[in-house]
Amino acid sequence: MRLTATTFLTLDGVMQSPGAPQEDPTGGFDLGGWLPPLFDGETGQYMNGVFDQAGAFLLGRRTYESFAGFWPGVDDPANRVGMQLNSLTKYVVTTTLKEFTWKGTVPISGDVPHQVRELKRAPGRELQIHGSGALVRLLLEHGLIDAFRLVVFPVVLGRGRRLFGDGVPPAAMRLADSRSTAGGIVMHSYEIVGPPAFGSVI
Repeated sequence: MRLTATTFLTLDGVMQSPGAPQEDPTGGFDLGGWLPPLFDGETGQYMNGVFDQAGAFLLGRRTYESFAGFWPGVDDPANRVGMQLNSLTKYVVTTTLKEFTWKGTVPISGDVPHQVRELKRAPGRELQIHGSGALVRLLLEHGLIDAFRLVVFPVVLGRGRRLFGDGVPPAAMRLADSRSTAGGIVMHSYEIVGPPAFGSVI
């Protein structure tokens, strides 16, 4: 399976607590909930298409808990995101969660990069990460992510946890697709192509 990471970002690269003020207040972050006022129907249709390509999900513990608190109660067949999340396998990286009531959940721990490498060897559609910033950074270090979908919203926060913060390994990417909505949300799809090249303009 191809491993992709889809993330909602502000213009200054913040990914923390997009959906609600209480979603992730780590570090005293008090600007949560920046996404709902900006999310539009075109972005919803785009996300439907992303979830249609999923064969399974790989989630960090915090993102999993956020999803598990909402999506199991969504049973409308017309809700394509909910149908995919509820019907497909959800691998959650955790050492603390012990009980899982969301059908299709499989915990993984220990040597996570090795286990993810084994998951990628299986045939099927995309193995999708959503959010899960710490997990994304871990897997980037091991060269396991194949592509990014970055959904960028027209807002600047000035603080908060960033997807590509200090310490992220350098990588070159190729733009595979880009589109925007009337509300100013931009969706970029990038393929990771290897290490970056460096030069000089002098």
